[in-house]
Amino acid sequence: MKKESQTGSLDNPKIKIQNIVVSADLHAVIDLYTLSKEVKAVDYEPEQFPGAIFRVTEPKAVIILFKNGKMICTGASTEADIRRVLDYAAKIMSKYVISLNPPVKEGQKAK
Repeated sequence: MKKESQTGSLDNPKIKIQNIVVSADLHAVIDLYTLSKEVKAVDYEPEQFPGAIFRVTEPKAVIILFKNGKMICTGASTEADIRRVLDYAAKIMSKYVISLNPPVKEGQKAK
């Protein structure tokens, strides 16, 4: 006898994606201090944590952004929402680029 619950049977569970976590790299050094002073949605307290926290309201997501341009985005539930969040954030952050770091190709040494 198969056990069933409100979420489906043990043989066929119902799956719902609720949170996608993505890492990305802008290949740029970002001025997090100025970004946090000028963009209300960004919190930056380097004494407590080295990354800035960028809260995006629509679609709802949070980006942890580091000075070296690396970021982690969490909270969105679809790939389309992730792309919208990252495109929006990249557009805002482009005004706070200190310098560019071209991506290192596979097989090359980082400078």
